[in-house]
Amino acid sequence: MPEQPPRMTQEEAHTAAVQGLFLQFQPAVRGYVLSMIPDFSLADDVMQEIFLVVTRKAASFEIGTSFPAWVRTIARFKALETIRAGRSRCETLSEEVLQALGAERSEFHGDTDERLALLAACLQELAPQARRSIDLRYKQDHLPPQIAGLMGCTVPSVNVTLSRARAFLRDCVLRKMDAAKT
Repeated sequence: MPEQPPRMTQEEAHTAAVQGLFLQFQPAVRGYVLSMIPDFSLADDVMQEIFLVVTRKAASFEIGTSFPAWVRTIARFKALETIRAGRSRCETLSEEVLQALGAERSEFHGDTDERLALLAACLQELAPQARRSIDLRYKQDHLPPQIAGLMGCTVPSVNVTLSRARAFLRDCVLRKMDAAKT
C-alpha cells in the first residue's frame, strides 16, 4: 500500500494560502518595488526578501482582509530598507518623497494578469529591432550603452528605439483593453 503524504497542519495550510496570495499579486508587488528601486536585479532581491517576510508573518494575516494593503506595507518597508542601506546602483527618489507616496492609499490593480497577457501579445507586434531592444533592456537588465554595443548602434538611437517601443506597447495594451470592454 502506497505511503500517504503527511497532512498539513492548519498553520501550514494558512501559510500556503498566504503564499498563494503573494504569487497572485507578485507582478503588482514587483511593479511597486520597481517604482521605488528602478534596478531589476535589486528589485528581484527585494522581492525574495518580501516573500520571506510574508512567509514568516503569514500567521498574522487574516484571510479575507486586504492582502494587497498588507503586502504593500511589507514591500514599502523592505524597499526603503534597501534604499537606506545604499544597495541601489540607480538614482532613487528621496526618502521623504517615497514616504509621502507610500502614505497615499492605493490598491494594486486587479487586472494585472490581463494586462500582462495583453503586453505579451503586443510585444509580438513590435518590429524585430524594437523587440530585441526591449528584451535586452527589461529581460536582460542591460543599460542603453550596453544595448548600443550589442546591437551595433548609438546610445541615442537605442534611447529613441526604447522610447518608441514603450509608447507603442502602452498604446497597444490600452487599445486591446478598450476592445475587450466592448
